[in-house]
Amino acid sequence: MTRIGDIELGNFPLLLAPMEDVSDPPFRALCKEQGADVVYTEFISSEGLIRDAAKSVMKLDIYKKERPVGIQIFGANLESMLRSVEIVEKSNPDIIDINFGCPVKKVVSKGAGAGILKDINLMVSLTEAMVKHTHLPITVKTRLGWDDDSIKIVEVAERLQDVGCKAISIHGRTRKQMYKGEANWAPIAEVKNNSRMHIPVFGNGDVNTPEKAKEMRDDYGLDGCMIGRASIGNPWFFKEVKHFLKTGEHIAQPTMTERVEAARKHLQMAISWKGERLGVFETRRHYTNYFRGIPHFKEYRMKMVTSDDSKDVFKAFDVVLEKFRDFQFG
Repeated sequence: MTRIGDIELGNFPLLLAPMEDVSDPPFRALCKEQGADVVYTEFISSEGLIRDAAKSVMKLDIYKKERPVGIQIFGANLESMLRSVEIVEKSNPDIIDINFGCPVKKVVSKGAGAGILKDINLMVSLTEAMVKHTHLPITVKTRLGWDDDSIKIVEVAERLQDVGCKAISIHGRTRKQMYKGEANWAPIAEVKNNSRMHIPVFGNGDVNTPEKAKEMRDDYGLDGCMIGRASIGNPWFFKEVKHFLKTGEHIAQPTMTERVEAARKHLQMAISWKGERLGVFETRRHYTNYFRGIPHFKEYRMKMVTSDDSKDVFKAFDVVLEKFRDFQFG
């Protein structure tokens, strides 16, 4: 049984990764319905929170049906991080996660995200201070290191555990790699196989098939996996992975009716949460995957991703269902 603090997650839990402009409440709800064991919010700037920035504060919205849910924050200033913990606590999440892995320049340049991998002592001290500042379990998401010459993840994970971190998710790339090349899970397995480690070690990076999840569990011995890009426009991926882990067989792909219903529900929830304009705009990124593999589909997809009026998008869904209802996904 895998646990984060007192939260029981079952055997080999599947976690929805915190993805900016993706892991919002509507998408998290869909993934939860399809088998995600833990969902994380988009990462939230500690500086944005303490300035009461509207976009950062909005990301604190969580709902009962999502639980257990973690709110992820990033920053490099101790005072700001501690103040943000106090703000986050008011939303009553189950977990607070610290982002020590985001590789994008605007985050790294401030010493936050993966930028802190250049200062492991600060990484550890920030974590320790946050653990002492809250009753909620603190977890960490990070990368293997800054570059290939600075991979010390076994030592880093042990030090984070020793100051009270309750679980660690490790992306199998360095910051220098960004998202290029293949994720290397071997160092993550080294963390798990460290005899001193007793907190859950979750793998992240390139889990894009049920077989990859099984490999992470059986060959690398990890406690669970965090799934990111493979879930975009494909909340069923969690269900597919769980079915494969249990039976060794692939579950039938969602039908066209199920896909259209999910896309429609996703858009409806997005509009309810963030309004017409943003709801329509930020749901677009999912449609390619919702309807991937359908021949001669470009004109319908273009209607979905170029219209600013939800009525036109919903109408496109209806047309697609009527025209492709019997299409068999591979």
